[in-house]
Amino acid sequence: MTQRNGRPASTMSRNAHPARRSAWLTAPRTRLPRSPRQAAVAAARLIAVAGLSIDAYVHLDLASTYAETQAPVNEGTLFRAEAVLALLTGLALIMSARRLPFVLGLAVSASALTLMLVSRYVELGPLGPFPELYDPVWFPEKLWAAGGEAAAVIGSVAGILFLSIRARPRCGTAPAVRASRRRGGRSSSPE
Repeated sequence: MTQRNGRPASTMSRNAHPARRSAWLTAPRTRLPRSPRQAAVAAARLIAVAGLSIDAYVHLDLASTYAETQAPVNEGTLFRAEAVLALLTGLALIMSARRLPFVLGLAVSASALTLMLVSRYVELGPLGPFPELYDPVWFPEKLWAAGGEAAAVIGSVAGILFLSIRARPRCGTAPAVRASRRRGGRSSSPE
């Protein structure tokens, strides 16, 4: 091995290029959130989608059990409608990280949780075409649905709040803005 400029010469020829990383090793990195705010929004989406998925599964599972009542609109129909709404809202949250899907997730999960708690603790009787929804017991599936709805409410509210936060300007702000900040916010124009 010969020495160049006081350092040992490498064994690579002059025309050789250093090895590049494989594209499959670097591609997943581009999909990761780039800021803490983006990571928080992604976590809120995950929580909301998981909660809505649990809610939809439980309601679809119990729909046939509650379809036995005689009413123009029975509880089985309401359970299926809730499941479809939860699934569509979950898909909207998967497809987009904007405020509207989070608002829809909040509306669907909060209304379902409210109706579940009212039907658990208050006996309202039949309302119009809807049957009596009073069900004064907690059982495992009902607890799972309540937990999923509560998680979706929390995730949706968190997502709305995180998307409402305005990002502060980074170090690359204009020189006039930085100078104005150093002077205590006073303008540089003569008065």
